[in-house]
Amino acid sequence: MRIILSILFGLLVAACSREVPIRGEMIFTDGTIYTGVTEGETVEAVAVGEGLIVYAGSMENAIKVSKSGARIIQLNGATMFPGFTDAHAHLLGIGQREMTLNLDAVKSVTELQDALTAYLEVNPDAQTILGRGWIETHWPEGRFPNASDLDAIVPDRPVILIRADGHASVVNSAAMTEAGITGDTVAPDGGAILLGDDGQPTGMLIDKAMSLVGALITEPSDTQIEQALTKGYDVYASRGWTGLHNMSVGPKELAALGRMARRNEIVLRTYNAVTPDQIATAVNRAPNSDRMQTRAVKIYMDGALGSRGALLSAPYEDAPETRGLALREKDETIALFKQALDGDVQMAVHAIGDLGNTRALDWMEEVFALLPEPIENDEGEIIDFNPRWRIEHAQVVQSKDQARFSELGVIASMQPSHAIGDLHFAPARLGYARLDGAYAWSDLIEKGTVIAGGSDAPVEVGSPIIEFYAATVRRDLSGFAGEGWNIDQRLSRYDALKLFTQNSAFTSFQEETLGTIESGKLADLTVFNQDLMTIEDNKILDTKAVMTVVQGEIVFDAR
Repeated sequence: MRIILSILFGLLVAACSREVPIRGEMIFTDGTIYTGVTEGETVEAVAVGEGLIVYAGSMENAIKVSKSGARIIQLNGATMFPGFTDAHAHLLGIGQREMTLNLDAVKSVTELQDALTAYLEVNPDAQTILGRGWIETHWPEGRFPNASDLDAIVPDRPVILIRADGHASVVNSAAMTEAGITGDTVAPDGGAILLGDDGQPTGMLIDKAMSLVGALITEPSDTQIEQALTKGYDVYASRGWTGLHNMSVGPKELAALGRMARRNEIVLRTYNAVTPDQIATAVNRAPNSDRMQTRAVKIYMDGALGSRGALLSAPYEDAPETRGLALREKDETIALFKQALDGDVQMAVHAIGDLGNTRALDWMEEVFALLPEPIENDEGEIIDFNPRWRIEHAQVVQSKDQARFSELGVIASMQPSHAIGDLHFAPARLGYARLDGAYAWSDLIEKGTVIAGGSDAPVEVGSPIIEFYAATVRRDLSGFAGEGWNIDQRLSRYDALKLFTQNSAFTSFQEETLGTIESGKLADLTVFNQDLMTIEDNKILDTKAVMTVVQGEIVFDAR
C-alpha cells in the first residue's frame, strides 16, 4: 500500500509541477494531437516514458527531453486525443455477447427467428440457448417477440433471449414449462410477467421476473469468465477505448479480474462498480492494480424505458395502467448509502424514469446532510467533502430536479446512444410534453452538472464513435430525428470530448492523472483516422480507431 501511495503521490506532484524527471522513450508525431486542456489546443508531438507523458509540445523539444534513439511513432495524419473512457459498460457482457447468440443486428421478429435457426445449425447440441441484444422498438411487427415466435424454431429445449437493455427477456414455452411459469405464477417484487388476452404468459419477463428462469442458465466456469473478460478487453481496445467504468460487477467476475490483475492481464484501465452485497470489497479497494480500481457500488432504482420498467411520476402515455417498477425501498437504500459514505465508497445509482431520479436525488440529499461542511485549507483552497456519487442514465429528469444534480454535486453518468435509439419509442412512452426533460445533456451542463459519457454496452454497441456522434448530432445512425426530439440538446465537439476524457476521469477520482494530454499524466491515448473536432457531421460515423495506448503500451495498432 505504501508503494502504491508513493507512486500516486509522485504522479500528483508531477502533474501539478508539469515537470517529470523521466526521459521519453517514444515520441508520437505527424498528426493532429488534441491535448483536451482547452478547446482546440493542439501540439506537434507527445513524448512518453515509463508510462507517463513526459512532454507535449513541439517536436524539437520532444526530442530534447527524450532518450537518444527514442522510438518515433508516425501517426501518418491521424488524430490523437486523450484516452477515451467508457463511463458505463459491462465488460463481462461485452465479451459474452461475442461468444453467444448475438442479436444486436436483428431488425424484426423474422430476423430474430433466422438468427435462432442459424445458431441452432452451428450448435445443434446446445441444451439451453441463451442470446442477447434484440430491441423491438422499430421492428415492423410493432410488438415484443413472444414464446410462440421462438417455439416455431425451437420447441424442444429452453430458449432465453435477453433484451438489449438487460431489463427484459423473451423465453419459449419449453423454458416456461421447466421454470414452472403459468398464468397463475406471481411475479417477484420489481418484476412483471406479461400476459396475453387469454390470461397466459406471452413469454416476456420484465426485470426481476427474469430470475424465474435463472436456474436454466448454466453458470459460466472461472475459465469461461476470464475468456469473456479477455474478449471484452480485445473488442474495446480495437475500438479506441483506453478504459471503462465496469458496472454491476459480481463476485465471480471480480475474482476473475483479481486473478487477471495478478498476471498483468488487465489490458484497459478498469474502474469497478460492484454489486451491493460486495460493499466491503469497495471499502477495502480490492482487488486493485496499476490499471484497476474497485471503489464503487451499483444499485438499481428502476427498470428501463423501452420495457416500461422505468419509474415515472405519471403513467406511461401508451400504457396508462402502469408507471413502471420501483426496485428499491427507502429504508434499505438509506442504510446502504450511510454505509457507503462511512467507507468512502462511490454510489452508482441506476435511475431512468423521472420519479426514479427524484427518489435517488432525495435519498442522496438526506444522507449528504451527514457530510462535514467545506473548509478552507492553509493555501486558501476550498476542500469539499462531496463523495462524487453518480446517477447512471438520468434519462428523464424533471426541470425541478435538473439543478439539483449540480447543487448536490451528483454526477450524471449518461449514454448518448440511448437517446438516438430511444427516439423511436420515447415519444410514445412519454408523450411530447415530457420529452423536454429527456436526455437533456445541454440543460444539465448549463446548470453546472458534470456529465460522464458512456455506452452501457452490451445494451448498446459500445463504440466511442457512435457515442460521440450521438452527443454532437443527436440523430439516429441514418440521420433521422423525430418530432420533439430537441436537437438543441446536442453538444459542441469539445463538450462531447470532455464527456469521455476529463469528465470520466473526474468521475473515477483520476482527474490528476488522466483526461488530458499534459506532462506528468498517464499516457492513455486514443488515435482515430479522422479529426472528430472538424469533420462534417455525416462523416463522423466513418471514423475508425487507429491506435490505442494505455500507460505507454500500444494495446491496439491498426496502422
